[in-house]
Amino acid sequence: MSTDIKSIDPGTLKEIYRQMSRIREVDKGIQAGLSSGKFMFTYWPMTGQEAIPASIAPLISSEDHMVTIYRGIHDQVAKGVPLKGLFAEALGREGGVNKGKGGSPHISDPSSGSMLTTAIVGAGAPIANGLALAEKMRGTDKVTIVNFGDGATSIGAVHEAMNLAGVWKLPVIFMCQNNLIGEYTPIPEYTASKNFTDRAEALGFRGVRLNGNDPVEFHNGMKEIIDSVRSGNGPVFVEAMTLRLGPHAGVGWSHLLKGEELQEAKADWPVPATRQRLIDAGICTAEELDDIDSAAVAEVAEAIEWAMSSEVTGEDEMLLDVYGDPDTVPKRGQRVKRDAEPEYTGETKTMAMFEAVQDALDLSMQADENVYCLGEDIGDDPGGVFKCFKGMQSKWGERIRPTPIAEQAIIGAATGSALVGMRPVAEIMFADFVGVCMDQITNHAAKQRYMSGATTHVPMTVRMIAGGGIGGFGAQHSQSTEALLLHQPGLKIVYPSTPTEAKGLLMSCIFDDDPCIQMESMMLTYALKEEVPVGDYRIPLGVAKVKREGTDITLVTYGWQVMQCLQAAEELAKEGINAEVLDLRTLLPLDYDRILGSVEKTGRALVVHAAVEFCGLGSEIASTINEELFTKLKAPASRFGAAYAPIAYSKTIETAQVPNVASIVARVREMFK
Repeated sequence: MSTDIKSIDPGTLKEIYRQMSRIREVDKGIQAGLSSGKFMFTYWPMTGQEAIPASIAPLISSEDHMVTIYRGIHDQVAKGVPLKGLFAEALGREGGVNKGKGGSPHISDPSSGSMLTTAIVGAGAPIANGLALAEKMRGTDKVTIVNFGDGATSIGAVHEAMNLAGVWKLPVIFMCQNNLIGEYTPIPEYTASKNFTDRAEALGFRGVRLNGNDPVEFHNGMKEIIDSVRSGNGPVFVEAMTLRLGPHAGVGWSHLLKGEELQEAKADWPVPATRQRLIDAGICTAEELDDIDSAAVAEVAEAIEWAMSSEVTGEDEMLLDVYGDPDTVPKRGQRVKRDAEPEYTGETKTMAMFEAVQDALDLSMQADENVYCLGEDIGDDPGGVFKCFKGMQSKWGERIRPTPIAEQAIIGAATGSALVGMRPVAEIMFADFVGVCMDQITNHAAKQRYMSGATTHVPMTVRMIAGGGIGGFGAQHSQSTEALLLHQPGLKIVYPSTPTEAKGLLMSCIFDDDPCIQMESMMLTYALKEEVPVGDYRIPLGVAKVKREGTDITLVTYGWQVMQCLQAAEELAKEGINAEVLDLRTLLPLDYDRILGSVEKTGRALVVHAAVEFCGLGSEIASTINEELFTKLKAPASRFGAAYAPIAYSKTIETAQVPNVASIVARVREMFK
């Protein structure tokens, strides 16, 4: 039974119908374009779900944030994304809101508050937490709404996000548009749950079920919910009951609803049903509603005509917006000259690497109130597993945020807050754990600048400890995972070998406008101490450094292998081989100018890393050296990495499988035979 129409302001209901009419015309326009062959793009129709965003629209403004999914074009229309830019984006045109680089499943329009659209089911929920967290930390009353379908409730990211939101009482609304079908599978076949609201209750916050096909009930219910969230009462999970009348993708009617079932669903369709209710209640005449519908038809037709006249986004845009600086993109033969940091002559203090990291974090938080830290166990006790945060929670309060054990939630929150100008530093305890949150790092943080056509970017930093060289940590706590991450355009990666570089690179990462990852070697965390510059100290990204001058061969390396190579170079010197050791420091952007310059001098090169040799960074560097310096080499450049096996728990095996001083020396000897 429909809610009493008198319980809503007539003007509000008329505005809700106007939004539904606009959504319906966009839906019709796209389906007509696809059916005729005029359009060529993938479309996931939301036919039947129009009332949900239309009923919310009068309750929020462009200052409030929204995250949605690839089926969320109705959410985009109601949120205020301009239709000309929306159609142009779907068509891959220059005039698109994201320059045609994101397309229909990746719309970002910060001007309307539509912050991110994801094509990964459920992945928007952790990012929405970050948007909400930023506003909570800034003390605003802005609300974030994250839209997803019922199918996303099976995804772990949603559960992690809901748990974190409940713990932190974030101003976020989890909007499950329950259309009863997860892609092609109806609910009884993929969950035994009787409803989804109980999941919120189990996590300690409110879950509400509303009729998403009744704009009166839905608007009235959402008004109370949005007011509650604005007032700081924490998150709410809304199960908006509706029905998807179209197929999972494409055009036409649902293949799963047939005969009488489809007819009943159409009878409950909110667009025609609401139109009739307005007429029956005497709120609008048929002629008034015809005018609203005609205006929507004209708006969509104008938008399509404008979008079709916009130029197709050209290949000249291919490598733009991957990073803020196009020169960061690695290209064959590229030798970008970057200035090194000036020689430091100021005050220093003896620090281990963990102390240098803490110093960098502390100074960065002093310099910019948008810097904050989040990660597992980083509160004052224990102050981080590796003690990098000892005492910092007492000093900085909520800017040091211990999290649940939930890597997707951690990286998602960092990504979302970075979208609105925060500079989060997220800790992933071990580099091995990156596999748990790979989607958030590589599909969202790394790609967001590009997919949004640079309308948004993600200035976040992720710190992770790389094991190895110690023994006793085994296959799941000892990997060096940089090769996985280097294959993901959009990320910058640094790997310091000393406390000074850990501090200088980390500060540069924190204040960089692209997502950065700092890998810190467990072997060096406590063992290596040196005099570290005091105060704000930064090492520019993309600048390698010669750690030992040489004339006969260049050992190109990074991380804890720098120490191994320096010791190997001393052993080689006893045999008359003068090795130069080049510490990359930054793996991307990669300093090919200094790499090639060093090898031009020595005529030989061996790239050494702790990561598995097969398909490792050493292969890329050695190949480039061979291509660029073919006529100048005394021998082919080569690479030396770990054996192709998980890292063994046994220190004896680990020592043998990862390059060490003796094996590096032996490998160099082979190159001189």
